Amino acid sequence: MSKPIKLLVVEDDPNLGTLLAEYLRAKGFDTELRTDGQQGWQAYQKGKFDLLLLDVMMPLKDGFTLASDIRKKDAEVPIIFLTAKSMKQDTIHGFQSGADDYITKPFGMEELLLRVSAVLRRTKGAVPKVEEPDHYRIGGTVFEPRKQILRTPIGERRLTTKESELLRLLCMQRNDVLERSKALLEVWGNDSYFSGRSMDVYIAKLRKYLREDPAIEIINIHGRGFRLVAKEQ
Repeated sequence: MSKPIKLLVVEDDPNLGTLLAEYLRAKGFDTELRTDGQQGWQAYQKGKFDLLLLDVMMPLKDGFTLASDIRKKDAEVPIIFLTAKSMKQDTIHGFQSGADDYITKPFGMEELLLRVSAVLRRTKGAVPKVEEPDHYRIGGTVFEPRKQILRTPIGERRLTTKESELLRLLCMQRNDVLERSKALLEVWGNDSYFSGRSMDVYIAKLRKYLREDPAIEIINIHGRGFRLVAKEQ
């Protein structure tokens, strides 16, 4: 049995910190909570963590300083900043301090989970354990996500990693809306304008492949995302 992913949350707002820790534990993460930068530094030195969530404005040692101290010892551990600041200069400072991502308060718990999962996927190839079938059958087509193989009624092709990851999300939410932000964060690791344009190109590629099966369609949901629909065979 694999060990759970271990997170350190350092947040000086006790209510928010407790809420974050309880939510992440409910999602399967082994989560420790500290309420100031000095406590965070001590916890980091004692434990081995897979990812750190650091508030910026904290007593005793702010998040930027804590991240810089950690980076002197460890260049690899992923760091996400949690902050009420939204100025461009603060964002730059955050990345200069060694951040892998930066999320501005207030934020939704689902967004936080997506960002944590995206950073873990990029840096460690790790995500919370989720049971997934070996294949998805949609219309007359079979998709094998682990092998990145798509078999339509006309033929078989090997998908690129991004094509496969995007189709996997569509299949998981078949007949429901796949939100653009969710797809961008999980597959591209960010929701920037340029990543959005890249995703649109990949959606067009998937549409071209799936056109070989008249029972399948990827529909645009204006302002939200995409829906994969398929007639039952």
